[in-house]
Amino acid sequence: MHFTSERRLDDAVLEREFTLGGVPGILWTPASASASVSAPVPLVLIGPPPLGLRKSYPRLADRARHAAADGFAAATIELPECGDRPRRPATEQVRADLRRALEAGEPVTDEIIDALILPLVDTSVPEWQTALDALLSLPEIGGPVGYAGGVISIGTRLAAVEPRISAAVLFAGSFVPRAMYEEARRVTIPLHVMLQWDDEGNDRQAALELFDAFGSREKTLHANMGGHTGVPRSAGEEAARFLARHLK
Repeated sequence: MHFTSERRLDDAVLEREFTLGGVPGILWTPASASASVSAPVPLVLIGPPPLGLRKSYPRLADRARHAAADGFAAATIELPECGDRPRRPATEQVRADLRRALEAGEPVTDEIIDALILPLVDTSVPEWQTALDALLSLPEIGGPVGYAGGVISIGTRLAAVEPRISAAVLFAGSFVPRAMYEEARRVTIPLHVMLQWDDEGNDRQAALELFDAFGSREKTLHANMGGHTGVPRSAGEEAARFLARHLK
């Protein structure tokens, strides 16, 4: 992990940008963590939307500030083929097929969803695990570890295969390959799933079926009226309380 910049946010949070194996990321730690390495803090992995870290930065930093207020470090990494990371021609073609289907009001086929999401999950999850190795090696970060964000398929697999993650907040709002339902049955950690009921880009029934498939004994579905970007502040606060219960 190579840190490339450092600055303070509101004098309460230390923000450091880094690269790890060519993957950009950002780490936020509360002032208490940077001042004393004798009491390492829990960590929240923030799954970004597929817009690139620069475009998503305001909402990511806001979530990191809330995590720091609870005494947690927070970190995020750039998704494959987002931001300045190189694109594959095959992915660009699938994205074009998706746009055409949506603009024409046609159903998005399983073939398009699989071609778009499964390679993203296959690449992203090992990168998250590598980042977690590096983050937990820092003296100011200990555990436990939580995950919060979307793409929901990335969070699902990460929750299924990564034993260091103790609890997860998952955002329903992205396409779900059929193969993910079987993976969801292997998830056993506490889950808090957020769903926007009128999300124009989300298959509500698929989100409900995925929630039903999760194998966790403790799982909560928090649904609100409104579109993809209309998540009420109260929903974010409830998700933060969920993580606080399981990481403190």
